[in-house]
Amino acid sequence: MRTLLIVTYLFAQFLPAQNPAFNPDESKGQLYEYAEFTKVSKSNLEINEILTSDLKYMPLESENHTLGFTSDNYWVRFKLHNSSPQLKTYYLETARPITDVAHLYEIANDTIKTFKSGDQIPFKERQVKHRQTVFRINLPADSVQEYYLFVTSDGETINLPLDLYTEEEYLRTNYSQQLFLGLFYGILCLAGLIYLFFYTSLREKTFLYYGLYVFSIGFLQAALDGLIYEYLLPDGGFLNSRMVLITALFSNFFLLKYCEYFLKIDSNLKSLKKGYNIAYGIIFTLFTMVFISPSALEMVYPISNLNGLYSLLLILASLFTLRYKKMPVDKYFSIGIFFLVIGLLGFVMNNLSLLPNNFYTLNSAKFGSGFEVIFLSLSMTNLIRKLRLEHEESQELALQKSEEISELKTFFMSNISHELRTPINAIMGVVETELASKDNNTEQRKTYEIIKNASISLLSNVNDVLDFERIEKDELKLRHERFNPSILLNQISNNWKSEAEKKGLKYVFEMDHEIPVEVEGDAARFIQIINNVLSNAIKYTNQGQIKFKLKCLVKPNEVCKFSFQVSDTGVGMDENNKRQVFDSFNQMRLDNRRQFGGIGLGLTIVKHLVKLFDGDITIESELNKGTDVFIEIPLKFTKKADEPIETSPKSEQAYHILIVEDNKMNQLVMRKLLNSFPNVTFAVANNGQEALDTLNKGVYDIILMDLQMPVMDGYEATEKIRSGYIGDNKNDIPIIAVTADAMEATRQRVLDIGMNDYMTKPVNRDLLFQKIENCYKEAVLKIA
Repeated sequence: MRTLLIVTYLFAQFLPAQNPAFNPDESKGQLYEYAEFTKVSKSNLEINEILTSDLKYMPLESENHTLGFTSDNYWVRFKLHNSSPQLKTYYLETARPITDVAHLYEIANDTIKTFKSGDQIPFKERQVKHRQTVFRINLPADSVQEYYLFVTSDGETINLPLDLYTEEEYLRTNYSQQLFLGLFYGILCLAGLIYLFFYTSLREKTFLYYGLYVFSIGFLQAALDGLIYEYLLPDGGFLNSRMVLITALFSNFFLLKYCEYFLKIDSNLKSLKKGYNIAYGIIFTLFTMVFISPSALEMVYPISNLNGLYSLLLILASLFTLRYKKMPVDKYFSIGIFFLVIGLLGFVMNNLSLLPNNFYTLNSAKFGSGFEVIFLSLSMTNLIRKLRLEHEESQELALQKSEEISELKTFFMSNISHELRTPINAIMGVVETELASKDNNTEQRKTYEIIKNASISLLSNVNDVLDFERIEKDELKLRHERFNPSILLNQISNNWKSEAEKKGLKYVFEMDHEIPVEVEGDAARFIQIINNVLSNAIKYTNQGQIKFKLKCLVKPNEVCKFSFQVSDTGVGMDENNKRQVFDSFNQMRLDNRRQFGGIGLGLTIVKHLVKLFDGDITIESELNKGTDVFIEIPLKFTKKADEPIETSPKSEQAYHILIVEDNKMNQLVMRKLLNSFPNVTFAVANNGQEALDTLNKGVYDIILMDLQMPVMDGYEATEKIRSGYIGDNKNDIPIIAVTADAMEATRQRVLDIGMNDYMTKPVNRDLLFQKIENCYKEAVLKIA
């Protein structure tokens, strides 16, 4: 072997010179600019033959060079230079996850090392156990090493990216990808399940095919991402090599069937029905060809792509024909198809190197599919409403279906709250940390502000949905606490003043100087009322002004009546709209163009909250002239405006805190929050069992307890602590539930089992510390 390598090396000296070696620390440009590739057609040459062959190599043309649909064999060569005195480790990411074979050969001194990858070898034989085609490269100190990459496939598109990462960069990039994939597949899974459940209740085939389409999209993307190979078919083989085509054909079929039923092609567009049948016939033929022979399989790849394009054109033709005939078409359906087309175009253009290789272009199909699913889901909600209206004559059946859907909604609501609030908590925690950092420039801060505002908007919509669920079940209750209304009102007013001025509106805020400095009531719900009303005023006003006035009138029995008036010069309402303004989802009914956004629950919740405060709300409005909202809320005051409120200096108490949280990103958020406080130390446990083990070994002042965790959840861990399981001297340690589950039943349950307090994610920094201080003081007083 040594002799053969020496001969190979001497022979290679007379071959055409390669590109210079790429030094990750010093070279300009990217690795692909220092690499070359060659096509050897069907020749199965070994590495030794490649080293001694006089092959013509060509430079890679882009950072994601595509070779198109091919079953030929290709070789890529490049050199890496480490000029430092230490060994360095890099990760090379190349070839698509679905590439059949991708082997890397390292030529160093008198040895050839082989690293295997590709989805046609057992997953366990990969050098780096990852769904993507990744190799770990160790560059010795002060050395130049030569590499050859061999790739081949069975007819699908082959791409040749050469992305070189340090170990830290690779881990960070991989984590970001995992977070994105988790969100993407989570949305698809949730949407698919919901509409399959709707099908079981309504027996409408549109829901069946839509649910199956969403799941088929998920499986297609999972095949393209290498997840099916990693987790379901880790031995590669016959079925794995055809999984992309199988899932793509199913996805194509279910999309067409869903559109056929949703657009009622049989009754509305009989002339196009034949086109759909042709597409079905092509899909069936292609599905058969997948299993016939390798040569037939190679033909299926381009034909299935062309049939996918034909299917999209057929759907677009259906939409345009319906509009030409002036037949109603749900706008969300049209928008969803638009995003599907854009996403697929981005995916194809990236494969053809017509778009640069970055996170957005590589995942354009996912973005397109994700937005498509969101908008098609909205169109399905409209279909649900339409079906409800069509079946109003059958009240008994409608009631039965409503109860079934309500049970389904209740079942999902707690999980939806947890699954949506958990990533929002992570996003807002990271953004808050970045905004607090002094290292970010103005443009970066603007970007983080956009992310923060979008997250707050999403959280507000989630809260509205949860509050509406509580209202329907009569579970929305007010809390009793003392707060300074002036501070809260000024904060919320300043926030909306900024939003009004961004739209070019004049904003006026007038507050009675007699306002009490301390009142008793539910501060969060009090501000939620004002927030929702101001939000509507600014949303529906394009020019003119917003005026926010507050007067206070002292009543007997230490009660102060807060009188609010919010006036705008916006679009206004006619008499019919005013009668329906407090109905749920009113905006969807009144303006089917939904030009102002929102989910139509704001005033419904406001009306209910005002009623809980024993208050009153009235609205006066004139179409195209504006709206006036009048709110009266009585609150018991504990200190008048002329009475000073006691203040206490910031606590210097040192706290040793135990964080019990299984989600790594949420752990990071809690670490950053607690690190921002002086005199606070903490430890982290990944689940309830770890928390008990940790408490057995040390002493802590406070426990911040998540609820939904593996091994042992927060409920069981709390019950064991309170029972004296870890010692009678520790059974009274203050425990605060910190959870993404915002359901009232959850809050009541944690208090019933002995937790001291409860707060929901995203975690507010100041509220967290306030609760920590309050719980600690109560525990100290109890001991005393």
